[in-house]
Amino acid sequence: MSELQEVQITEDNALLQDPLKAAELAAKLLQVQEQKHSIETPYGMVTVTIQGSPKPKRPAIVTFHDVGMDHKLCFKTLFDNEDMYEVVKNFVVCHIDAPGQEEGAAVYPAGYQYPSLDQLAETIPCVLQYLNFPSIIGIGVGAGAYVFARYTLSHPNTVEGLVLINVDPNAKGWMDWAAHKLTGLTSSIPEMILSHLFSTEELSGNSDTVRQYKAAILNSPILGNNQLYWNSYNSRRDLNLERGRDVTLKCPVMLVVGDQAPHEDAVVECNSKLDPTQTSFLKMADSGGQPQITQPGKLAEAFKYFVQGMGYMASSCMTRLSRSRTASLSSEGNRSRSRTLSQSSESGGGPPGTFTEVTC
Repeated sequence: MSELQEVQITEDNALLQDPLKAAELAAKLLQVQEQKHSIETPYGMVTVTIQGSPKPKRPAIVTFHDVGMDHKLCFKTLFDNEDMYEVVKNFVVCHIDAPGQEEGAAVYPAGYQYPSLDQLAETIPCVLQYLNFPSIIGIGVGAGAYVFARYTLSHPNTVEGLVLINVDPNAKGWMDWAAHKLTGLTSSIPEMILSHLFSTEELSGNSDTVRQYKAAILNSPILGNNQLYWNSYNSRRDLNLERGRDVTLKCPVMLVVGDQAPHEDAVVECNSKLDPTQTSFLKMADSGGQPQITQPGKLAEAFKYFVQGMGYMASSCMTRLSRSRTASLSSEGNRSRSRTLSQSSESGGGPPGTFTEVTC
């Protein structure tokens, strides 16, 4: 009988044994397979970018960007973050570019009648019908957040959840209108858009992020188109949200704002008008005016909790926020960290998992 020899076997697929690595690889493959579509709507041609393929019995994640941006400038940092890989693996993602705001768009002629934000909200049904998406989870920033809120009020049965970043549900009052007109006499369109996107402190600090976006806006080949979207945002109607009444958002909503954002008061007011049992309010420390850009990892973690609360991704692995939360619960009374997660006092006693990041 021949002598037995010890043989060492190496696992060829060791990378795939790590769920995070597997999700990262899948997300990168999906990014390579991006698909673009141009969809005709009653209010202009809309460009959409698709990541992944529809998942049975799951909503599509649909995004809508803010003024002065396209979907890449607004959302690329968030969806490229490693903490978002698992989400991209589990959902099809659709990025909507507002008419004339997409990369390579033709410049609109003088006098072009750009759609209002209400009309932009009515481009979404065209997108969903074209792509055969029965339901969505919407992620909107600024003007895009308003568009999703308006769409949801008109089409509540197609929206399973909303993440609204820097949402302002109010029309401009006379004082705001006068201030805007006065600012327009002394400031350029890029300066006004930048002051909408970033706080005064961020602009004066002139970080790498601010410089990058300032250069993109100042050198935009479609600045005239950007101005039209900007004008529509400033002409928005009041959403007339009212807690406990018919005019309200009835799906789960996560409101997000940075602790230095120029829109903090508006988001807090919006929170007061929504159903506290359906609404989570996330105030992100050290994130400025664009938390999806400056704090993408933390926002991705919060989004995972949000979709878990809706019954999706129940097996998502424990990550940074959950570890921080566990630590804060197990070491109550010993808060040496600069930031912690706590039950939101501003959300009116929201559902389990409602949290706000606060500075201790």
